[in-house]
Amino acid sequence: MSHPSRETSTDSPTTSTQASPANPWLFWGVLIAVVVLDLITKAIAVYALKPEYMPHEILGNTLRLTLVYNPGAAFGLSFGGASRWIFTALSIIALVILGRLYKSTREGDYARTLALSLVCAGALGNLIDRFRSSRGVVDFIDVGINAHRWPTFNVADMGVSVGAALLAWVLLQEDRAAARAVPAGQR
Repeated sequence: MSHPSRETSTDSPTTSTQASPANPWLFWGVLIAVVVLDLITKAIAVYALKPEYMPHEILGNTLRLTLVYNPGAAFGLSFGGASRWIFTALSIIALVILGRLYKSTREGDYARTLALSLVCAGALGNLIDRFRSSRGVVDFIDVGINAHRWPTFNVADMGVSVGAALLAWVLLQEDRAAARAVPAGQR
């Protein structure tokens, strides 16, 4: 009989980290596709949607394309003149955290991989805008009804939103599975 504290663990630091991240084709494929789509659609918006702040109706008043530059973050969150650099730093920190989550993802965990890829792609797409221009992130998708409008957004924002929702669901499922795995007497 071995003593629990002396058992050899298969989860040592050298064996618990994977030689290569899980599902790389999915992660990198989605990330590259979303970033490229984001950059292309932003370039088209800057070129075609002039003048700024002038709505171009696509589906009547419900879906419009309107070129705006957002120097802050989602929903107009701003820190004044320092916004560009504060949100740049926060994006880099978020990408590091997301990268660590990806490195801990198991092979075959496609939902988690997809979620992390979407959030990373969105963060990276908007980070590129912050580096390219002091004016801010290019936003152009404008939805709402009459004066009741959602804040204008872009493809990167959709990646972050869909990915974050999926990641929240995945992490909730992981927590539920972990709770079910604990014997009733140890809860």
